[in-house]
Amino acid sequence: MGLYTKLPEDLQEVDVIIAGGGLAGCVVAGRLAEADPNLSILVIEQGPNNYNAPEVIHPALYPRNLFTNSKYTLFWQGNEAPQLADRKPIVPSGGTLGGGSAINWMVYTRAQRSDFDSFNAPGWSADEIYPFLKKFETYHGQGEKEHHGYDGPVNVSGGTHRCKHAEDDFIQAADKMGYHELKDIQNLRDNNATERWLKYVGPNGRRQDAAHRFLHPKLQSGKYPNLHVVVEKQVIRVLLDEDKKAVGVEYQTNPRFLANPEFMTAKQTPRSVKARKMVVCSAGANGTPLILERSGIGNPEILKRAGVPVVEDLPGVGHDYQDHHLTLYAYRTNLSPRDTINGFSDGRMDVAEAIRNTDELLGTNAMDASGKFRPTEAEVDALGPEFRAAWDRDFKNATDRPLMIIALYLCYYGDHSMLPDDSQYVSMANWTAYPYSRGHIHITGKDVSDAPDFDVGYLKDENEIDLKKHIWAYKLQRDMWRRMNIFRGELASTHPKFPEGSKAAVIEKADGPVFDKDQRIEYTAEDDKAIEQKIREIVSTTWHSLGTCKIAPREKKGVVTPELSVHGIKNLKLADLGVVPENVGANTGNTAFVVGEKAASIFIKELGLGGAHDKAEGGEQSKRADSPMGQESQDVVVGQ
Repeated sequence: MGLYTKLPEDLQEVDVIIAGGGLAGCVVAGRLAEADPNLSILVIEQGPNNYNAPEVIHPALYPRNLFTNSKYTLFWQGNEAPQLADRKPIVPSGGTLGGGSAINWMVYTRAQRSDFDSFNAPGWSADEIYPFLKKFETYHGQGEKEHHGYDGPVNVSGGTHRCKHAEDDFIQAADKMGYHELKDIQNLRDNNATERWLKYVGPNGRRQDAAHRFLHPKLQSGKYPNLHVVVEKQVIRVLLDEDKKAVGVEYQTNPRFLANPEFMTAKQTPRSVKARKMVVCSAGANGTPLILERSGIGNPEILKRAGVPVVEDLPGVGHDYQDHHLTLYAYRTNLSPRDTINGFSDGRMDVAEAIRNTDELLGTNAMDASGKFRPTEAEVDALGPEFRAAWDRDFKNATDRPLMIIALYLCYYGDHSMLPDDSQYVSMANWTAYPYSRGHIHITGKDVSDAPDFDVGYLKDENEIDLKKHIWAYKLQRDMWRRMNIFRGELASTHPKFPEGSKAAVIEKADGPVFDKDQRIEYTAEDDKAIEQKIREIVSTTWHSLGTCKIAPREKKGVVTPELSVHGIKNLKLADLGVVPENVGANTGNTAFVVGEKAASIFIKELGLGGAHDKAEGGEQSKRADSPMGQESQDVVVGQ
């Protein structure tokens, strides 16, 4: 099997190097190998091998990837932010093979039609992208067949467990507030509605991460001797010749996997490996711009401050950091322990026993219902004239664009030992679909160990439109909860501290739903200030980093062409969410899969591989004998 922690001595040059084994990188590697098994490919991943890792393959264990000691997650420390109550926000991202798809919440949502069209790039419009949306998936839902794929390597299903009564509660409460259920809002068109969400979980209850669906089956089949993966190695920089042509990469062992990292880091000698045809950076929206800058590609002022010689003046590198901004609020319920996945986090359930018994509860991400939401015209007016101007400009006539996405998570993300009682507490998630705020990420030195200058940018937009979105969403989801049959109160520590005597005061315990018909919570200006303060204290990442190396002309701070070539550099391609120029009204995992598929198609044609792969844009290539679809029930050995 071509998976190593040390490159073999005879593997010092390959045709294609993929710097970063994240979601899109795994897709690119898998598709290139399919197109030509003789093409020598090397994937270099800074994290560990994820094959059969329990925290990866069992969906319900994904909260473990939020623990700071997780070996599968990177935690990017942001700069101190005055607008975020002087916090230093942390952004987790995938730190293993499969990238974000190996650790994320596995939510299946697609971008909207206007999102892809907003890329304003040849080959990336919604109509041109649609075949790639279908290509990688095998869809097990109830949506119209013309919108989905049915023979790709990645299964989309409801998993092995759903909490139907909580799911129904969310759907019915939203319906009472004017947001109706649709059977499929992932057709790039429908919006302002709820859906019984599907997941990147197979019918067998296994996570559908890109490494297990695109790489591991090939590595273990013996049919791809020229596909190589080395893990636990950090790419320092891309090697460029005198003609600004990418000819390889320089790398080192990740200190996290050394016996004595502090001592060994200083002793490390970088190694290099050459690429005959192409180098592809796929280290994620946070990692890729840092590799480019260490290679001398970026804003000259930033490079000079970091002590890196300038090779290519490209100011857009790391410039336009974007993320969806998330707030989480917790509620007390009458749910049973097996209605949530809290037991896997608080110790009430034996994880090892659940794995041995193939417990169906392991096969859920605990998110069964969600929706894409827009305010009414009256609610827009209530948010002020600046909000009205932004709404009229960017949303009113773009009816497929949601303002916020709101989701019910049957899990409590916090310290379970400090909960006031043994009830099942769960979370409601609100996040901005199209934040106006922007940040940046840049190197501060030429070494991988130098902490980046990372400004997440949350809530920094003019006129505080992003903040007002969260205030509106908080009020909406709270009115929904008070209509739910599972409602038994609000966890005060996760909600605003309302003034004494406020009609919006937290209800810590209740016997059931407290609202019906047209009831709404009444808020004063002082209450709104309390909500604002809480949002500043808790707003965080959705793990949806993008936009740092966007597709655009260089004069518009673009980094790559529509063919994903880095401006001014030969044979250097990018393939991750960093290339996405504008945000999308969806969880970004789907968009990352699409970027991987589209990138693979571009690279295959440029490398002259073509042939059979041209037919694969409809999915035929995924039917080959080693396709994970043919191994759906036995592609993972549980518990190993």
